[in-house]
Amino acid sequence: MIRLFLIPVIVVLSCGSVKKSQSAASKDPVNGTTSTGQAGKDSIPPCVRKKIDSFKVKPQHEQPQRVIEYSYKGKKVYYVAMPCCDFFNEVYDDKCNLLGSPDGGFSGRGDGKLPDFAKEAKNEKIIWEARH
Repeated sequence: MIRLFLIPVIVVLSCGSVKKSQSAASKDPVNGTTSTGQAGKDSIPPCVRKKIDSFKVKPQHEQPQRVIEYSYKGKKVYYVAMPCCDFFNEVYDDKCNLLGSPDGGFSGRGDGKLPDFAKEAKNEKIIWEARH
């Protein structure tokens, strides 16, 4: 009888220690790297991480589809692909300043502020995708 009681206690105690070690070093869902909670360990700017975190808590039908890092005119930029064709797809710099919308919207041509984006953007790297 005592042995049967000890098994659940041991299992519960071991699960607690596993959870502590997982929170100390966990796999980062944004870029697939292991994170220890220390800032600056990857190339994604903190403000872009905050944007991605805010996307994750939106209802699925409102979440952007993905965030893609590009090299554009010698700088890293972040393209946010919105959930539907009616919305402008947004491009941000590494400080999260909105540079413009190269496409999307009712016309599909964006806001006109980045007319050369499709031609000039290079080195595409998906850094986040919605899980639908």
